[in-house]
Amino acid sequence: MSSTAAPDTTLESVDLLEIMELLPHRYPFLLIDRIVDIESDKSAVGIKNVTANEPHFQGHFPGRPIMPGVLMIEGMAQTAGAIGIRALGLDKPALVYFMTIDNAKFRRPVVPGDVVEYHVKLVKKRGTVCRYACVAMVGSEKVAEAEVAAMLSPDDAEG
Repeated sequence: MSSTAAPDTTLESVDLLEIMELLPHRYPFLLIDRIVDIESDKSAVGIKNVTANEPHFQGHFPGRPIMPGVLMIEGMAQTAGAIGIRALGLDKPALVYFMTIDNAKFRRPVVPGDVVEYHVKLVKKRGTVCRYACVAMVGSEKVAEAEVAAMLSPDDAEG
């Protein structure tokens, strides 16, 4: 009996310093700490360690800190944008312009102490416009989902 081995797939990862080489975002608006399981611009998992000292928790909400849903959408987009830019092989950060956010759903609040994983998968690519299906997970629980489309704009990058 013969068996065919699956081809080896090397999944890469990037740390915070490399993310800052890819994206122009900086604290407090850089919303991913690390990206793992990168497969070119096709898929990846962005990691966000949610901490109580983040500035949005002062007002959202006093006594009951909840991560704003819009920041989870932004974390999804930053993860997708970073792998898209990385696949272009640029030597400086590039801008990513949101085009659409579709089918956004929020399942449960994200609070300090949670580790959010942004699972992004390329749905369609045309030139520099990419659409990703995104799911935010805390452990095995889905906390949010959306489809995001954006235009990568390496010509607008500063550096």
